[in-house]
Amino acid sequence: MPENFSKKFAVSFNSPQCGWMSIGFKGGVTEFHSTTAYTPHANALSEILDGLSSLLQADKPTDEFVIMWSRNPEAFDFRFRRDDEKVRLEIFQYPSFVRAESERETVFVYEGTALEICMAFYQTFAHLLADIETDVFEQNWRQPFPHQAFERFEQTLESVKL
Repeated sequence: MPENFSKKFAVSFNSPQCGWMSIGFKGGVTEFHSTTAYTPHANALSEILDGLSSLLQADKPTDEFVIMWSRNPEAFDFRFRRDDEKVRLEIFQYPSFVRAESERETVFVYEGTALEICMAFYQTFAHLLADIETDVFEQNWRQPFPHQAFERFEQTLESVKL
């Protein structure tokens, strides 16, 4: 995969520590940085990868998925919506797990191609995987790395790029 595919959009999930991970998104001139917890959304990493794979398999004109994540007590929704070749990522923050729409704040928005967004996530997950032993990932994240979901995502990404 190309080392620096996108200069516009970047994703960072940093080494987990004590069940927490620093995350960041940069799109053009906007940025969003926060931390997220491994619980209560135990499958968030796999769900992101599976959702991104579905965005690349554009067998229908639109696709959408939402990933729920938490910072305890704050909550986040990562909403991905594809319309033809464009994907819009919106990150909403809520003050609590209740996720009251009247209290939600849009903290990040980016629109790009499915390939651009997926490549940025690919680079981030590949980096996490490369450092899995150094970071003692499973112990520090308190969950296993989503190997199978990452392999499916990587295969889907390769087939789209061909």
